[in-house]
Amino acid sequence: RLAAAAAATSSLGRPGRRAPVRGDAAAAAAALPSAGRSYGSEAKEEEELRVRYLDDEHKGIVVLGLNRSHAKNALNKNLLKMMTKTVDALKSDKKVRTVIFRSEVPGIFCAGADLKERAKMHSSEVSSFVSKARATINEMANLPVPTIAAIDGTALGGGLELALACDIRVAASSAKMGLVETKLAIIPGAGGTQRLPRIIGVSLAKELIFSARTVDGEEAKSIGLISHVVEQNEAGDAAYRRALVLAREFLPQGPVAMRVAKLAINQGMEVDLVTGLAIEEACYAQTIPTKDRIEGLLAFKEKRPPRYKGE
Repeated sequence: RLAAAAAATSSLGRPGRRAPVRGDAAAAAAALPSAGRSYGSEAKEEEELRVRYLDDEHKGIVVLGLNRSHAKNALNKNLLKMMTKTVDALKSDKKVRTVIFRSEVPGIFCAGADLKERAKMHSSEVSSFVSKARATINEMANLPVPTIAAIDGTALGGGLELALACDIRVAASSAKMGLVETKLAIIPGAGGTQRLPRIIGVSLAKELIFSARTVDGEEAKSIGLISHVVEQNEAGDAAYRRALVLAREFLPQGPVAMRVAKLAINQGMEVDLVTGLAIEEACYAQTIPTKDRIEGLLAFKEKRPPRYKGE
């Protein structure tokens, strides 16, 4: 148990710098950046993965946008390579406070693996590709900061597996989601058979995988697959806008606390309760010597917003 707790703290890095303190939810919604191309650093049209570091009151939020419109954002070798490179960079970027995964393509989140590319692969290549996809999505799941999947369109197979690896999922009521691999005489291979039952329960996960059935946003919310469901808007970005509001709720909190809280929860869910409590104790200990903890107490005493620096 102590070894597990020690392992939990060994993966902690120094957290990111302080982000601006948010206003209330209404103010946040009013100040949201456009879902088009008018926020953060601009991306080139040919990029299949658009990376944006948001500015001003959204500083600290990074948006990763899937952008393979001709292939319904299907996961191919190049996109996985770009995702791996981006996630590696984010892991060590202390300015990052929250990551949002979304689609730049209207009506689609991600259609899963690129089957046209898959059809050209030798059997040995298929195994290697699936292993790479699994590893990439695992790295996403292990990002030290909160991650949110904004599902404004269809998320099938590997696309849903990508969303399952995020801490929180938000979807439009019209979005369709499902692990449909059994239709192709295969199974989910990028974490779906493991993450889905952990999220919605074993029996229901089996039912959805065995039947290859898809669910809409309302049903996904009712079974616990997503945390929030929203009505789609004319721009087709309702889930993304809800994810931004949610991300802004995270920005004022202590960076050290956010990272160790995620670590404690993630590792604690994989062990028995007693070991989990030891992991929690070890993670809590990481916050005690921080300057941010003292700042939090001082800000409370002085009745002002805290000014955290991630120290």
